[in-house]
Amino acid sequence: MTHWLNVIGAGEGQLPPIPPAQTVLGPARLKLRVPHLVEWASPKLDAMLEQIMALRGTPTVVLASGDPMWFGIGATLVRHLPPSEFRVHPGPSSFQLAASRLHWPLQHVATISLHGRAVETIHPYVLPGNRILALTSDRTTISAVAGLLVARGYGQSVATVLENLDGENERVTIATAATLDASPIGDFHVLAIDCVADVGAALLPPTAGLPDDAFISDGQLTKREVRAATIAKLAPFPGALLWDVGAGCGSVAIEWMRAARDAKAIAFERESARLEMIAANAKALGTPGLQIVAGEAPASLPRQQAPDAIFLGGDGANAVLFDACWSALKPGGRLVANAVTLDGETALFNRQASLGGDLARIDVAVLDYVGNQRVLRPRMAVTQWLAIKP
Repeated sequence: MTHWLNVIGAGEGQLPPIPPAQTVLGPARLKLRVPHLVEWASPKLDAMLEQIMALRGTPTVVLASGDPMWFGIGATLVRHLPPSEFRVHPGPSSFQLAASRLHWPLQHVATISLHGRAVETIHPYVLPGNRILALTSDRTTISAVAGLLVARGYGQSVATVLENLDGENERVTIATAATLDASPIGDFHVLAIDCVADVGAALLPPTAGLPDDAFISDGQLTKREVRAATIAKLAPFPGALLWDVGAGCGSVAIEWMRAARDAKAIAFERESARLEMIAANAKALGTPGLQIVAGEAPASLPRQQAPDAIFLGGDGANAVLFDACWSALKPGGRLVANAVTLDGETALFNRQASLGGDLARIDVAVLDYVGNQRVLRPRMAVTQWLAIKP
Protein backbone atom coordinates (compact mmCIF):
# COMPACT_ATOMS: atom_id res chain seq x y z
CA MET A 1 0.00 0.00 0.00
CA THR A 2 1.37 3.42 -0.96
CA HIS A 3 1.07 6.24 1.50
CA TRP A 4 -2.52 7.37 2.01
CA LEU A 5 -1.95 9.52 5.07
CA ASN A 6 -0.20 12.87 5.37
CA VAL A 7 0.52 14.19 8.86
CA ILE A 8 1.06 17.93 8.56
CA GLY A 9 2.48 20.13 11.28
CA ALA A 10 0.27 23.22 11.56
CA GLY A 11 1.10 26.31 13.58
CA GLU A 12 -1.07 29.09 14.99
CA GLY A 13 0.29 31.60 12.53
CA GLN A 14 -0.10 29.91 9.15
CA LEU A 15 -1.74 26.73 7.96
CA PRO A 16 0.31 24.86 5.33
CA PRO A 17 -1.24 23.95 1.95
CA ILE A 18 -3.60 20.97 2.05
CA PRO A 19 -3.45 18.50 -0.86
CA PRO A 20 -6.74 18.34 -2.82
CA ALA A 21 -9.31 15.57 -2.40
CA GLN A 22 -8.26 14.76 1.15
CA THR A 23 -10.23 13.94 4.26
CA VAL A 24 -8.86 16.40 6.82
CA LEU A 25 -8.80 15.56 10.52
CA GLY A 26 -7.82 18.23 13.00
CA PRO A 27 -8.62 20.33 16.05
CA ALA A 28 -11.80 22.38 16.17
CA ARG A 29 -9.91 25.68 16.56
CA LEU A 30 -8.79 25.38 12.90
CA LYS A 31 -12.38 25.06 11.65
CA LEU A 32 -12.53 28.50 10.03
CA ARG A 33 -9.32 27.95 8.12
CA VAL A 34 -10.31 24.55 6.71
CA PRO A 35 -13.99 24.57 5.62
CA HIS A 36 -14.29 20.77 5.30
CA LEU A 37 -12.44 19.90 8.47
CA VAL A 38 -13.50 16.71 10.24
CA GLU A 39 -13.11 17.26 13.98
CA TRP A 40 -11.77 14.64 16.34
CA ALA A 41 -14.62 12.60 17.76
CA SER A 42 -12.81 12.42 21.10
CA PRO A 43 -9.63 13.91 22.58
CA LYS A 44 -8.64 10.46 23.85
CA LEU A 45 -5.72 8.97 21.96
CA ASP A 46 -7.26 5.53 21.45
CA ALA A 47 -10.37 7.08 19.91
CA MET A 48 -8.27 9.31 17.65
CA LEU A 49 -6.34 6.30 16.40
CA GLU A 50 -9.58 4.42 15.68
CA GLN A 51 -10.83 7.42 13.70
CA ILE A 52 -7.65 7.51 11.63
CA MET A 53 -7.51 3.75 11.07
CA ALA A 54 -11.14 3.73 9.92
CA LEU A 55 -9.97 5.83 6.95
CA ARG A 56 -7.11 3.51 6.05
CA GLY A 57 -6.60 3.56 2.28
CA THR A 58 -8.54 6.82 1.86
CA PRO A 59 -6.47 9.94 1.09
CA THR A 60 -6.33 11.64 4.48
CA VAL A 61 -4.60 14.55 6.17
CA VAL A 62 -4.09 14.84 9.90
CA LEU A 63 -3.39 18.35 11.13
CA ALA A 64 -1.06 18.33 14.10
CA SER A 65 0.61 21.10 16.03
CA GLY A 66 4.22 21.83 15.20
CA ASP A 67 6.40 18.77 14.73
CA PRO A 68 4.22 15.61 14.81
CA MET A 69 7.27 13.49 15.67
CA TRP A 70 8.07 15.42 18.86
CA PHE A 71 5.59 14.19 21.49
CA GLY A 72 2.97 14.30 18.74
CA ILE A 73 0.55 12.05 16.84
CA GLY A 74 3.28 11.03 14.39
CA ALA A 75 5.28 9.44 17.19
CA THR A 76 2.20 7.37 18.05
CA LEU A 77 1.38 6.39 14.47
CA VAL A 78 4.78 4.77 13.96
CA ARG A 79 3.64 2.06 16.39
CA HIS A 80 0.54 1.33 14.31
CA LEU A 81 1.41 1.93 10.65
CA PRO A 82 4.42 1.01 8.51
CA PRO A 83 6.43 3.99 7.22
CA SER A 84 5.30 3.30 3.67
CA GLU A 85 1.69 4.24 4.52
CA PHE A 86 2.18 7.79 5.76
CA ARG A 87 4.35 10.84 5.39
CA VAL A 88 5.15 13.47 8.00
CA HIS A 89 5.50 17.15 7.14
CA PRO A 90 6.83 18.90 10.25
CA GLY A 91 6.25 22.53 11.05
CA PRO A 92 8.12 24.59 13.65
CA SER A 93 7.54 22.87 16.97
CA SER A 94 6.27 24.69 20.04
CA PHE A 95 9.64 23.90 21.63
CA GLN A 96 11.46 25.64 18.79
CA LEU A 97 9.16 28.64 18.94
CA ALA A 98 9.48 28.90 22.71
CA ALA A 99 13.27 28.61 22.58
CA SER A 100 13.43 31.35 19.94
CA ARG A 101 11.34 33.70 22.08
CA LEU A 102 13.50 33.00 25.14
CA HIS A 103 16.83 32.88 23.25
CA TRP A 104 17.54 29.47 24.79
CA PRO A 105 19.86 27.18 22.79
CA LEU A 106 17.77 24.01 22.46
CA GLN A 107 20.76 21.69 22.77
CA HIS A 108 21.08 22.84 26.37
CA VAL A 109 17.40 22.51 27.27
CA ALA A 110 15.42 19.55 28.61
CA THR A 111 12.30 19.12 26.45
CA ILE A 112 9.59 17.04 28.10
CA SER A 113 5.86 16.43 27.90
CA LEU A 114 3.54 16.62 30.89
CA HIS A 115 0.51 16.38 28.62
CA GLY A 116 -1.55 13.51 29.97
CA ARG A 117 1.35 12.54 32.23
CA ALA A 118 1.97 12.86 35.94
CA VAL A 119 3.63 16.17 36.79
CA GLU A 120 6.07 14.26 39.01
CA THR A 121 7.79 13.20 35.78
CA ILE A 122 9.60 16.53 35.95
CA HIS A 123 11.52 15.68 39.14
CA PRO A 124 14.75 14.31 37.54
CA TYR A 125 15.10 17.52 35.53
CA VAL A 126 14.79 19.87 38.53
CA LEU A 127 18.47 20.72 39.01
CA PRO A 128 20.30 24.00 39.70
CA GLY A 129 20.71 25.99 36.50
CA ASN A 130 18.78 23.51 34.35
CA ARG A 131 16.31 24.82 31.80
CA ILE A 132 13.14 22.92 30.99
CA LEU A 133 10.53 23.31 28.24
CA ALA A 134 7.38 21.34 29.01
CA LEU A 135 4.18 20.63 27.15
CA THR A 136 1.18 20.67 29.49
CA SER A 137 -2.38 19.38 29.62
CA ASP A 138 -3.94 22.71 30.62
CA ARG A 139 -3.53 25.49 33.17
CA THR A 140 -3.88 23.03 36.07
CA THR A 141 -0.53 21.53 35.08
CA ILE A 142 1.13 24.90 35.66
CA SER A 143 -0.20 25.19 39.21
CA ALA A 144 0.84 21.61 39.99
CA VAL A 145 4.37 22.14 38.64
CA ALA A 146 4.73 25.42 40.56
CA GLY A 147 3.69 23.67 43.78
CA LEU A 148 6.16 20.86 43.12
CA LEU A 149 9.00 23.35 42.57
CA VAL A 150 8.22 25.21 45.78
CA ALA A 151 8.12 21.93 47.72
CA ARG A 152 11.50 20.92 46.27
CA GLY A 153 13.10 24.21 47.31
CA TYR A 154 13.02 25.74 43.83
CA GLY A 155 10.38 28.40 44.45
CA GLN A 156 12.57 31.16 42.98
CA SER A 157 12.81 29.38 39.64
CA VAL A 158 11.69 31.60 36.77
CA ALA A 159 8.55 30.21 35.14
CA THR A 160 7.56 31.55 31.72
CA VAL A 161 4.23 30.65 30.13
CA LEU A 162 4.16 31.12 26.35
CA GLU A 163 0.61 31.04 24.99
CA ASN A 164 -0.63 30.71 21.40
CA LEU A 165 2.89 30.80 20.01
CA ASP A 166 3.19 32.35 16.53
CA GLY A 167 -0.49 33.28 16.57
CA GLU A 168 -2.37 36.55 16.72
CA ASN A 169 -3.01 36.12 20.44
CA GLU A 170 0.52 35.18 21.45
CA ARG A 171 1.19 36.15 25.06
CA VAL A 172 4.11 35.63 27.44
CA THR A 173 3.74 35.56 31.23
CA ILE A 174 6.78 35.55 33.52
CA ALA A 175 6.85 34.94 37.28
CA THR A 176 8.65 32.89 39.88
CA ALA A 177 7.27 29.46 40.68
CA ALA A 178 6.29 30.78 44.10
CA THR A 179 4.24 33.69 42.70
CA LEU A 180 2.87 32.29 39.43
CA ASP A 181 -0.91 32.68 39.03
CA ALA A 182 -2.32 30.26 36.46
CA SER A 183 -5.92 31.49 36.60
CA PRO A 184 -5.74 33.91 33.63
CA ILE A 185 -3.75 31.51 31.44
CA GLY A 186 -5.35 29.60 28.57
CA ASP A 187 -4.92 25.95 27.64
CA PHE A 188 -2.59 26.29 24.61
CA HIS A 189 0.85 27.09 25.93
CA VAL A 190 4.38 25.90 26.65
CA LEU A 191 5.81 26.11 30.16
CA ALA A 192 9.45 27.18 30.44
CA ILE A 193 11.37 26.81 33.70
CA ASP A 194 14.77 28.26 34.52
CA CYS A 195 15.63 26.30 37.67
CA VAL A 196 16.94 28.25 40.65
CA ALA A 197 17.66 26.30 43.84
CA ASP A 198 17.10 27.78 47.28
CA VAL A 199 19.98 27.53 49.73
CA GLY A 200 19.83 24.05 51.22
CA ALA A 201 17.59 22.56 48.50
CA ALA A 202 18.26 18.84 48.07
CA LEU A 203 20.39 17.97 45.04
CA LEU A 204 18.86 14.90 43.39
CA PRO A 205 20.63 14.28 40.08
CA PRO A 206 19.69 11.41 37.73
CA THR A 207 23.02 9.69 38.37
CA ALA A 208 22.89 6.65 40.65
CA GLY A 209 23.51 6.97 44.36
CA LEU A 210 20.83 9.28 45.75
CA PRO A 211 21.11 9.99 49.47
CA ASP A 212 19.48 7.33 51.63
CA ASP A 213 17.19 9.93 53.18
CA ALA A 214 15.72 10.71 49.74
CA PHE A 215 13.70 7.51 50.19
CA ILE A 216 10.95 6.67 52.67
CA SER A 217 12.16 3.42 54.19
CA ASP A 218 11.75 1.04 57.11
CA GLY A 219 15.45 0.22 56.90
CA GLN A 220 15.04 -2.30 54.07
CA LEU A 221 17.10 -0.16 51.73
CA THR A 222 20.09 -0.84 49.50
CA LYS A 223 22.44 1.78 50.91
CA ARG A 224 23.75 4.60 48.78
CA GLU A 225 27.25 3.36 47.94
CA VAL A 226 26.11 -0.22 47.29
CA ARG A 227 23.13 1.04 45.29
CA ALA A 228 25.40 3.09 43.00
CA ALA A 229 27.58 0.02 42.39
CA THR A 230 24.47 -2.09 41.79
CA ILE A 231 23.05 0.29 39.18
CA ALA A 232 26.45 0.41 37.46
CA LYS A 233 26.48 -3.39 37.18
CA LEU A 234 22.86 -3.51 35.96
CA ALA A 235 23.82 -1.01 33.22
CA PRO A 236 20.52 0.79 32.38
CA PHE A 237 19.91 1.71 28.75
CA PRO A 238 17.04 3.46 26.93
CA GLY A 239 13.76 1.54 27.01
CA ALA A 240 15.17 -1.38 29.01
CA LEU A 241 13.07 -3.22 31.62
CA LEU A 242 14.30 -4.14 35.10
CA TRP A 243 12.74 -6.59 37.54
CA ASP A 244 13.48 -5.50 41.12
CA VAL A 245 12.56 -8.66 43.03
CA GLY A 246 12.02 -8.08 46.73
CA ALA A 247 12.09 -4.35 46.10
CA GLY A 248 11.90 -3.10 49.69
CA CYS A 249 11.32 0.64 49.29
CA GLY A 250 11.97 0.51 45.53
CA SER A 251 15.29 2.38 45.54
CA VAL A 252 17.04 0.29 42.87
CA ALA A 253 14.03 0.26 40.52
CA ILE A 254 13.61 4.02 40.89
CA GLU A 255 17.28 4.78 40.26
CA TRP A 256 17.25 2.46 37.22
CA MET A 257 14.37 4.42 35.69
CA ARG A 258 16.02 7.77 36.41
CA ALA A 259 19.30 6.65 34.82
CA ALA A 260 18.20 6.06 31.19
CA ARG A 261 15.62 7.51 28.83
CA ASP A 262 12.31 5.60 28.88
CA ALA A 263 13.77 2.89 31.12
CA LYS A 264 11.05 0.80 32.77
CA ALA A 265 10.94 -1.26 35.95
CA ILE A 266 8.68 -3.64 37.83
CA ALA A 267 9.01 -3.71 41.62
CA PHE A 268 7.95 -7.02 43.18
CA GLU A 269 7.21 -6.82 46.91
CA ARG A 270 5.05 -8.80 49.33
CA GLU A 271 4.84 -6.44 52.34
CA SER A 272 1.86 -4.06 52.15
CA ALA A 273 3.60 -1.25 54.05
CA ARG A 274 6.55 -1.42 51.68
CA LEU A 275 4.24 -1.36 48.66
CA GLU A 276 2.98 2.01 49.89
CA MET A 277 6.57 3.21 50.38
CA ILE A 278 7.49 2.19 46.83
CA ALA A 279 4.56 4.14 45.40
CA ALA A 280 5.36 7.21 47.49
CA ASN A 281 9.06 7.11 46.58
CA ALA A 282 8.32 6.63 42.87
CA LYS A 283 6.05 9.67 42.87
CA ALA A 284 8.44 11.85 44.88
CA LEU A 285 11.48 11.01 42.76
CA GLY A 286 10.01 11.32 39.29
CA THR A 287 9.22 7.74 38.28
CA PRO A 288 5.42 7.56 38.64
CA GLY A 289 5.35 4.98 35.85
CA LEU A 290 7.06 2.36 38.03
CA GLN A 291 4.95 -0.80 37.93
CA ILE A 292 4.37 -2.34 41.36
CA VAL A 293 3.39 -5.98 41.73
CA ALA A 294 2.23 -7.25 45.10
CA GLY A 295 2.74 -10.82 46.19
CA GLU A 296 5.24 -13.50 47.06
CA ALA A 297 7.92 -14.20 44.49
CA PRO A 298 8.33 -16.35 42.46
CA ALA A 299 4.54 -16.83 42.30
CA SER A 300 4.15 -13.14 41.37
CA LEU A 301 6.62 -13.28 38.48
CA PRO A 302 4.79 -15.17 35.69
CA ARG A 303 2.90 -13.31 32.97
CA GLN A 304 5.13 -10.25 33.30
CA GLN A 305 7.14 -8.90 30.37
CA ALA A 306 10.56 -10.55 30.07
CA PRO A 307 13.22 -8.31 31.64
CA ASP A 308 16.50 -7.01 30.28
CA ALA A 309 17.94 -7.03 33.80
CA ILE A 310 17.04 -8.41 37.23
CA PHE A 311 18.08 -7.31 40.69
CA LEU A 312 17.88 -9.73 43.62
CA GLY A 313 18.52 -7.75 46.77
CA GLY A 314 17.46 -10.38 49.26
CA ASP A 315 16.62 -14.07 49.69
CA GLY A 316 19.63 -14.90 47.53
CA ALA A 317 19.80 -18.43 48.90
CA ASN A 318 16.33 -19.27 47.53
CA ALA A 319 17.09 -21.62 44.65
CA VAL A 320 13.48 -21.72 43.41
CA LEU A 321 13.37 -17.92 43.21
CA PHE A 322 16.70 -17.74 41.42
CA ASP A 323 15.73 -20.40 38.87
CA ALA A 324 12.49 -18.56 38.07
CA CYS A 325 14.35 -15.26 37.59
CA TRP A 326 17.14 -16.77 35.50
CA SER A 327 14.61 -18.53 33.30
CA ALA A 328 12.66 -15.29 32.72
CA LEU A 329 15.71 -13.16 31.91
CA LYS A 330 16.28 -12.37 28.24
CA PRO A 331 19.38 -13.79 26.53
CA GLY A 332 22.16 -11.27 27.03
CA GLY A 333 20.35 -9.91 30.08
CA ARG A 334 22.07 -9.08 33.35
CA LEU A 335 21.31 -10.42 36.80
CA VAL A 336 22.82 -8.74 39.84
CA ALA A 337 22.40 -10.31 43.27
CA ASN A 338 23.57 -8.87 46.58
CA ALA A 339 24.05 -10.93 49.74
CA VAL A 340 25.03 -10.07 53.32
CA THR A 341 24.41 -13.41 55.04
CA LEU A 342 26.68 -16.46 54.92
CA ASP A 343 23.90 -18.55 53.36
CA GLY A 344 23.29 -15.95 50.68
CA GLU A 345 26.99 -15.53 50.04
CA THR A 346 27.50 -19.30 49.70
CA ALA A 347 24.66 -19.47 47.17
CA LEU A 348 26.31 -16.73 45.09
CA PHE A 349 29.67 -18.48 45.20
CA ASN A 350 28.08 -21.73 43.99
CA ARG A 351 26.15 -20.03 41.19
CA GLN A 352 29.22 -18.18 40.01
CA ALA A 353 31.09 -21.48 39.88
CA SER A 354 28.46 -23.00 37.59
CA LEU A 355 27.30 -19.97 35.57
CA GLY A 356 30.30 -17.68 35.61
CA GLY A 357 30.14 -13.95 36.03
CA ASP A 358 31.85 -11.50 38.36
CA LEU A 359 32.01 -11.55 42.15
CA ALA A 360 32.89 -8.52 44.24
CA ARG A 361 32.99 -7.72 47.94
CA ILE A 362 31.83 -4.22 48.84
CA ASP A 363 32.96 -2.91 52.22
CA VAL A 364 31.75 0.52 53.28
CA ALA A 365 32.53 2.46 56.46
CA VAL A 366 30.65 5.63 57.41
CA LEU A 367 31.30 8.44 59.84
CA ASP A 368 30.20 7.82 63.42
CA TYR A 369 31.22 8.91 66.91
CA VAL A 370 32.63 7.26 70.00
CA GLY A 371 32.03 9.91 72.61
CA ASN A 372 33.24 13.09 70.98
CA GLN A 373 35.75 11.29 68.76
CA ARG A 374 35.08 10.60 65.09
CA VAL A 375 35.38 7.07 63.78
CA LEU A 376 34.59 5.23 60.56
CA ARG A 377 32.14 2.50 61.49
CA PRO A 378 31.97 -0.46 59.04
CA ARG A 379 28.63 -1.52 57.64
CA MET A 380 27.85 -5.13 56.84
CA ALA A 381 29.93 -6.25 53.87
CA VAL A 382 27.99 -6.98 50.70
CA THR A 383 28.91 -9.75 48.27
CA GLN A 384 27.75 -8.86 44.76
CA TRP A 385 27.43 -11.22 41.82
CA LEU A 386 26.89 -10.12 38.23
CA ALA A 387 25.94 -12.76 35.66
CA ILE A 388 25.09 -12.26 31.99
CA LYS A 389 22.75 -14.85 30.53
CA PRO A 390 24.09 -16.57 27.39
